[in-house]
Amino acid sequence: MFIVATVAVLIALVLAVSRAILGPSVFDRVLAGNSVGTLAILLLAVLGFLTGRPEWLDIALTYCLLNIIGTLAVLKYFRYGDLAYDDEKEQP
Repeated sequence: MFIVATVAVLIALVLAVSRAILGPSVFDRVLAGNSVGTLAILLLAVLGFLTGRPEWLDIALTYCLLNIIGTLAVLKYFRYGDLAYDDEKEQP
């Protein structure tokens, strides 16, 4: 059962990478990158249980937090052009 899940995640991973390469806009590529990160987390969890090492789930959770922070940082950079952008500077 876990082998079928692993194959399904790998197929979804190939599709997400193809969207990241062929995406027409920057935001499509960012979304595909986030999807690749999420699928990598799923793959880590499934492979951890396939090999009998459920402690890989801790690594997957850590990577999940890094994926969220990285995606938010990339989106902020593409929106404002700077990671240190402060909204309070523009108000009179």
